[in-house]
Amino acid sequence: MASDESTNSSVEQKPRIQIYSTPNNEVTPFWKEKYEKDAKKYWDVFYKRHQDRFFKDRHYLDKEWGHFFSDAEEKVVLEVGCGAGNTVFPLAATYPGVYIHACDFSSRAIDLVKAHKDFKEAKINAFACDITSDDLVNHIPPSSVDIVTMIFVLSAVSPEKMPLALQNIKKIMKPNAYLLFRDYATGDLAQERLICKDQKISENFFVRGDGTRAFYFSEEFLKSLFQENGFTSEECGVHCKQVENRSRDIIMNRRWVQAAFCLDGGDVQAHKVPNEPEIGSDVDISEGFAFEMFGISSPKDEIMELKLRDWNFKIKLLSKEFQHTCKSTGLMLWESARLMASVLASNQTIVSGKKVLELGSGCGGVCSMIATKTAHMVVPTDGDDKARELLEENIASNLEESLQSKLHIKKLTWGNKEHIQSVKKLCGDKGFDIIIGTDVTYVSEAIRPLFQTAKELISMERGDEEGLRPALVLCHIFRRVDESSILSAASCFGFELIDRWPDNTNAESPSQSIINSWFDGRIKEDDYENTALNIMYFHVK
Repeated sequence: MASDESTNSSVEQKPRIQIYSTPNNEVTPFWKEKYEKDAKKYWDVFYKRHQDRFFKDRHYLDKEWGHFFSDAEEKVVLEVGCGAGNTVFPLAATYPGVYIHACDFSSRAIDLVKAHKDFKEAKINAFACDITSDDLVNHIPPSSVDIVTMIFVLSAVSPEKMPLALQNIKKIMKPNAYLLFRDYATGDLAQERLICKDQKISENFFVRGDGTRAFYFSEEFLKSLFQENGFTSEECGVHCKQVENRSRDIIMNRRWVQAAFCLDGGDVQAHKVPNEPEIGSDVDISEGFAFEMFGISSPKDEIMELKLRDWNFKIKLLSKEFQHTCKSTGLMLWESARLMASVLASNQTIVSGKKVLELGSGCGGVCSMIATKTAHMVVPTDGDDKARELLEENIASNLEESLQSKLHIKKLTWGNKEHIQSVKKLCGDKGFDIIIGTDVTYVSEAIRPLFQTAKELISMERGDEEGLRPALVLCHIFRRVDESSILSAASCFGFELIDRWPDNTNAESPSQSIINSWFDGRIKEDDYENTALNIMYFHVK
């Protein structure tokens, strides 16, 4: 799914185009808003998947911050962003006399805390709370907490909302209370990998592949943030540790900032932490997950179960923990592929008796597999070797042998003459009746090679009816490439937009819409959760 030097000279392009993003690109406003709006959902899914296995229990707290708990028998503690209790229960075990309030954005995380074998209602008050909008005073008496701990939690909050969180926390702190802080620092390996991908939300703020977000703090930013919100810095320093996997000969540099703050007017003591990086401090993330987070291949793939009409798929995909660090976009199943697969499962007339080509099928290939039921021939293509390797496994494990004979996997780099000729030979140079592409329009440099390739492979025969003419069908979410850019490239290679969904303004009336007829009572809204999905239906002029 990339163009290279063998592309026709009529197409202006770079020597090679990658389907992943170039550096310094931010996610679109639509996705920024979505990640903010659905933040709770992403963290609920995170804890549903990982339970209490992602973070290690923080038994280092006594070593790092023991002097703040020296007279802890009478103290009240608030753990903000408690997760599955990795701070709560080590604290309760080390200091049996403390009373702990524990809150988290995710109600699923709170359920994990309450299900823990050491949870006691008399000693732990656990509740779900968005600290940027839910008033903590509704759960905790004002000015009653001696120590607040925030460990890898503020990084999940939008930078513009961080002051709201701190002002909320101040309400329940005693005048001489301390806030103990640990979180990701700028220069951490995870940030370095995310910088080169299309997952930057704003300066030092990124979204991971699972939809959760992470901000990377500089020491200066952190001190300024707390000072502006009524705190005095007592300890603040950047810590470093090398995480090594000897069997893979991999060394990863982890960086985080650790600090202690007190409310202005508190009894500040002299417990200074060196500002120079330290080597050898404890890392919170479990080792196995750390390797996955930073882009190291996992020995295990993920199996996604998908049910569409009479089809039950078990699709092997790249595990979600490190999708965000992998350069190939074809190792996951996109929402647009699920929608188009639902359309085909409910409307076999689209492909019945036809020669079908799928561009950028990725490792899932669900559209191609469903098309084999009635199509004459189906050719799923992708430019990524790993994606095609997984696709072969998924087809072998999900498709009956009688249907597999109709299906031919081919390597196709858009614009590559040799690849195009190899695919064209499968249909005797006559071309394909239906070409399908799902989420293949999000890199601007690849749009022209996409339409050029489609033009060379689509059949030039014309049917008697609109719905029977050879067609190119694209299903996607508009991200980095807008509709006008797609239509411009389509026109350059002789394609005309005949219909679109959900906005079918090209049709004279809704009843004449080809795509609307696909949805007419056949597909449920559950088949496409994302309302931003679009379908574009093209003919050759």
